[in-house]
Amino acid sequence: MASSKWDKWRNDHLEHRLLGADRDHSVYVSDWGNDRVMKWVEGAKQGIVVAGGQGGGNGLTELSYPKGVVVDQLGTVYVADWGNARIMRWSKGTTQGSVIVGGNGEGGQSDQLNWPFTLSFDRHGNLYVGDNGNHRVQKFDLECNK
Repeated sequence: MASSKWDKWRNDHLEHRLLGADRDHSVYVSDWGNDRVMKWVEGAKQGIVVAGGQGGGNGLTELSYPKGVVVDQLGTVYVADWGNARIMRWSKGTTQGSVIVGGNGEGGQSDQLNWPFTLSFDRHGNLYVGDNGNHRVQKFDLECNK
């Protein structure tokens, strides 16, 4: 689709980088150019904003160049918020996320990220973060918050 300044926020226009999926076969698109994550239900002609979409920023309703996205069995969306060096969690149906990893500025300490890019869960519920700027993969036990 051709782009113009007028269609930047349309729900059928995406500047995507990474995808995720849920149990219902919906696809989640990390729409980095529009600072949001979109959910596309199977067969839909338009997506639904499930995270961000308020313009770029570092507030709890905002994302900045979101990259990796994964969805857990409860429909909770996890987003690698690249521009804010943090991982955000958006519970199903909410309009505000919470910071679960990072958010302490870019850096190489254990509580910091530097360009988080990819996300994945293992079968035990541990979250793995591809921390691109630090050339590492970090493992987080979300139950213990570490």
